Amino acid sequence: MNETIRAWTEVFETFVLEVIFEQRRGKRAALARSVLYLLSKVFQVAVKARLFLYSVRILRDSTLGVQVIAVGNLTVGGTGKTPVVEKFARELQDQGRTVAILSRGYRSKPPPLSKRLLNKLLFREDSTPPRVVSDGKSLLLDSETAGDEPYMLASNLKDVVVLVDKDRVKSGRYAIEKFGCDTLLLDDGFQYWKLRGRRRDIVLIDYQQPFGNELLLPRGTLREPPSHLARANTIFITKSDGNTAALRKRIAQYNSTASIIECVHHPLYFEDVFTGERRGLDFLKGKRVASLSGIAQPESFERSLANLGSELVYSKRFADHHRFTQQEILNVINRSKKRQAGIIVTTQKDAVRFPKIDRRDLPMYFMRVEIKILSGAKDFQDCVRQICFR
Repeated sequence: MNETIRAWTEVFETFVLEVIFEQRRGKRAALARSVLYLLSKVFQVAVKARLFLYSVRILRDSTLGVQVIAVGNLTVGGTGKTPVVEKFARELQDQGRTVAILSRGYRSKPPPLSKRLLNKLLFREDSTPPRVVSDGKSLLLDSETAGDEPYMLASNLKDVVVLVDKDRVKSGRYAIEKFGCDTLLLDDGFQYWKLRGRRRDIVLIDYQQPFGNELLLPRGTLREPPSHLARANTIFITKSDGNTAALRKRIAQYNSTASIIECVHHPLYFEDVFTGERRGLDFLKGKRVASLSGIAQPESFERSLANLGSELVYSKRFADHHRFTQQEILNVINRSKKRQAGIIVTTQKDAVRFPKIDRRDLPMYFMRVEIKILSGAKDFQDCVRQICFR
């Protein structure tokens, strides 16, 4: 049943994205765009009203007495947020902070429906403790239960606490009381206004698609108007090519005081999905490669494979956060072999969703990446110091 719902959800999401980006033509698509445009106006009013209610304290935020760093974006999907969260967590931990990453666990396995309904019917708060993906010592949950990004962060950061709960005030309190954390990193937290206190807002902007199609959800991909960049303390321009003068000028219209850091996703190595064997970046040079991905913007991933000297002979794309079946992996293997590919490469985010397969006709590797700062390294270090020694 869950697989059927998931499949229909992906089909619907793909249809909506094609309508949004005007890849679908005809009267039905045009009508859908008109309806979505009206809904986006309603959404805009709701966003501004919610922010106003928090600003006048009708909706109350909470303070937990520790440092809070919210890392997020204005658009949905694809800005490269997870590696930035990882970089902050690693740097803060190295500086002596005890860090917890708080995630809502997008597409993680939800609590039982009966329990959720009962809580709503009785108007009671959910007292279930947050899911502990990592206690800072051990990886405790799988990717389906935890969600892709929390699982990946916990895998890469062995000594950092990673918790999943929609109520990040509750999970923050749990991190402080159970693990003695003094720094809370909100993964995808720019729109989470319920937790304030000593807070720093980090906003990511994708250089390739800074503000999507400039329209708000659901007609566009913006969660908030670009003018709301004014709340940011630090802005990361991700996937930068260095030619950011026009984008910086646009950002300055909304926020002239935030420090700006430019970065790219830098490949580190390739790791076998099933055996853990690691290979250097020259591993792909001269090879015929097939790519497999289920991410928001697969184009940049596929370009990076070509930039490393490989010949991309086949690529298979699935919807973002797609949970692969064994048959889908086998189909990709068969089609890759027909195209005479010698290796299949995927992303780490996708690799955590791979099922176990018995047939391994082709080696399958994921590309491990990290954030490499192109400009603004001093601003990044200043940001970390202000968090650590405020």
